[in-house]
Amino acid sequence: MRLGPTCRLSRRSLIQGGLAAALLPALRSSDAAAAPALTPLDPKEPAAASLGYTTDSATVDGKAIPNHAPDQKCANCVQFRGAASDAMGGCAIFPGRSVAANGWCKLWASTDSSMPE
Repeated sequence: MRLGPTCRLSRRSLIQGGLAAALLPALRSSDAAAAPALTPLDPKEPAAASLGYTTDSATVDGKAIPNHAPDQKCANCVQFRGAASDAMGGCAIFPGRSVAANGWCKLWASTDSSMPE
């Protein structure tokens, strides 16, 4: 392939580029399938404990943590990396770990931009 003032592409380079573009989705799906499973986060781990992570938002002591609301759960946090229907999902705060969808931590942030945090 020659690029220059005339920018001529050969038929061969166009076909090769098309084949490469066609294979990209297949390569990406195999990478996702080969990705290691996330390890569940233990609330007793230092990072989790320092952020008050719990696997059940209903167990948060509202007097000790007054900014917690009963409807705040990992599943509706902007950091949650799972589907709404998943029981567990990844978390941007705890890379490589999964958190309970019903869990909560002090860094909870609403996915609804109109909702005050």
